Amino acid sequence: MTSAISNQNPAAQQPRVPVLNRPNMVSVGTIVFLAQELMFFAGLFAMYFTSRANGMAAGDWDTQTAHLNVLYGTIITIILISSSVTSQFGVFAAERGDVYGLRKWFTITVLLGVVFLGMVAFEWYEMIHAGVTVQSSVYGSVFYIITGFHMAHVTAGIIAFLVILARVAKSKFTPAQATAAMVVSYYWHFVDIIWVGVFITLYIVQ
Repeated sequence: MTSAISNQNPAAQQPRVPVLNRPNMVSVGTIVFLAQELMFFAGLFAMYFTSRANGMAAGDWDTQTAHLNVLYGTIITIILISSSVTSQFGVFAAERGDVYGLRKWFTITVLLGVVFLGMVAFEWYEMIHAGVTVQSSVYGSVFYIITGFHMAHVTAGIIAFLVILARVAKSKFTPAQATAAMVVSYYWHFVDIIWVGVFITLYIVQ
């Protein structure tokens, strides 16, 4: 009787094979890349505060920071944070398979990013016109290095958004493109968060 039951249920005699839930490699790669970028900017912030300590001791740091326009910096920050919101709306559209919504929100994000770059470039112009240059002081050097590297990252993000828009326009929308849109948006959120730190450091703390 027992053997008959065993023959009827051969699957019950086979050992269960454990299922491995491996993380998404795209997500892991994105996290590793952003962690590397975080350490890079942490080094820049450390450079700033070290230079600030030396500049405060020398007595010329306040003279250099007095040329910053806090209200202008606040407007720049609001624009970039708004672009982070629009990029996330684009991700939501991609998850729904809404190609039109993805194009619309990512295009708005690109435009806001370009406006941000233009306004930071104008801030550079004003600072240079006020005599704050790389050669003029240590403050000038760290100011342009930090904002310059951040502008480079913003430019890279804009290019990535344009690549996504071009891929969507030339081919049928696929889950792979939705994943790419999410990854680019995560990078953009990271860049925005870094700018908040830059704004607090340069414009508030000074």
